[in-house]
Amino acid sequence: MERLAGRIILLWGWRRALVAFLAGALAVLAQAPYDFFAVCFVSFPLLVWLLDGATGEASDGWLRRLRPAFAIGWWFGFGYFLAGLWWIGSALLVEADSFAWALPFAVVGIPLALAFFYGFATVVARLLWSNDIGRIAALAFGFALAEWLRGFLFTGFPWNAIGYAAMPVPLLMQSVSVTGMVGMNALAVFVFALPALLAARRHVRLGAALLVVVVAAHVGFGYVRLAAPEKPAERSLDVRIVQPAVDLSEKWDASVRDRIFATMMGLSAKTPEPGHEKPQLILWPETSVPFLLTERPDALTALGDMLGDGQLLIAGVVREEGGSAANADARYYNSVVAIDDKGEIADAVDKVHLVPFGEYLPFAELLGRFGLEQLVAGPTNFAAGNERHPIALPGGIRALPFICYEVIFPDLVAVDATSAELIVNLTNDAWFGDTPGPYQHFRQAQVRAVENGVPLLRAANNGISAVVDPRGRIVDALAIDARGAIDVRVPISNQAIVSSGQRRINGMLIMLLFALTACALNVRQRLRVN
Repeated sequence: MERLAGRIILLWGWRRALVAFLAGALAVLAQAPYDFFAVCFVSFPLLVWLLDGATGEASDGWLRRLRPAFAIGWWFGFGYFLAGLWWIGSALLVEADSFAWALPFAVVGIPLALAFFYGFATVVARLLWSNDIGRIAALAFGFALAEWLRGFLFTGFPWNAIGYAAMPVPLLMQSVSVTGMVGMNALAVFVFALPALLAARRHVRLGAALLVVVVAAHVGFGYVRLAAPEKPAERSLDVRIVQPAVDLSEKWDASVRDRIFATMMGLSAKTPEPGHEKPQLILWPETSVPFLLTERPDALTALGDMLGDGQLLIAGVVREEGGSAANADARYYNSVVAIDDKGEIADAVDKVHLVPFGEYLPFAELLGRFGLEQLVAGPTNFAAGNERHPIALPGGIRALPFICYEVIFPDLVAVDATSAELIVNLTNDAWFGDTPGPYQHFRQAQVRAVENGVPLLRAANNGISAVVDPRGRIVDALAIDARGAIDVRVPISNQAIVSSGQRRINGMLIMLLFALTACALNVRQRLRVN
């Protein structure tokens, strides 16, 4: 191990960059759908050894001395995000005639930009570097800080945060209900990087002990949590989730809209399978209604006729406000609407966190001069909603809706018993076909249920549609590209261990602990040298 570490440390030039790139790309195998988390015990020790050798000239200023560390982190991040997000390009091929030109910018440009966060992480780590276990703590702090920033800077995109690599199954998801994603990111990097100590033979026993303790606590807590009896459910909700598997090339084709709508209606109205009750709630995916309801009042009438007494439909629609399509002042929202058994819209919630370039064009006036436009099939740019509120379901149950990738933001999906008892996630995901993207998206939604201790109902156009219980277990699901509907009785019980606010504090405290540990060991090493 010492010989291998020595060779890695002494690498220079393109070989050094290549190893960092490959280490980052390898780490993606720990994410869904592969879930081979053991690769991170290779990727992160390699990163530690590369950073051991990332020293500038003593005569350089402190910024120039940090450039090698930034370069290592950037190449690691570029490999990680390129291998983990290549599937984004699939969305541009849905309408290839219009958007194929943007493929290199999406597939390569997004990883190029996101890699700066990991470059920042390794710079922070290098500032607190030491020759012992302190550097492992420094790396954990650097990555936790970078992942936290990635959640909100430049509108935020915390996709495939490192912490998800430590949560491939419900047994290993339970800790996040206490630590939050900030704490999980820090702990995951710390544990994954500990084998790097084997090369230096300093703090090896301490590192081994900490690895055993953290992993045992992580697994043990998950086992106890899953084995513990669940709180008795005072109420339940019979739910039908519809997955129509609509071809996106037909999504906004006027000639087939009625056929798509009829398919949705047929799946919603079918007789329940034996052993299941008539659903109280029917769930349709994001933008599943293929026309503006304001232009088709007959559709609302048909829905009212289809819904039985007391039934409620929650559907994703494009909502128009302020006039007709011919009106330049009209605004359009990616929305969730609740339609009652009278065919009336009882409630509506607009998407608050829109996808840049997908649902709206940042700096539209400026970029429009260069011929750039949004990369999504729909009527126009969407406007962002102002706020989110729970939707009242049958039986007085409250559901908080999140549209598409809103569900990947832990602080956005901060649900407690006073606000809602269910998380509802409507998405499309057909843009990305049968690639890792929909699996990664579902995994992050699954973790939101565990964090908040409430059930998750998820309807996707072509998968993965599912019901997830408060501990992350999949009750029932539809596979990608399957067309059909699932009926599930969902017990309503809040099983959160701590509040969302306390979970945020816990995560920050874990990150601060690693920062203080790294700082203390860094100072001790400097004092010894001097």
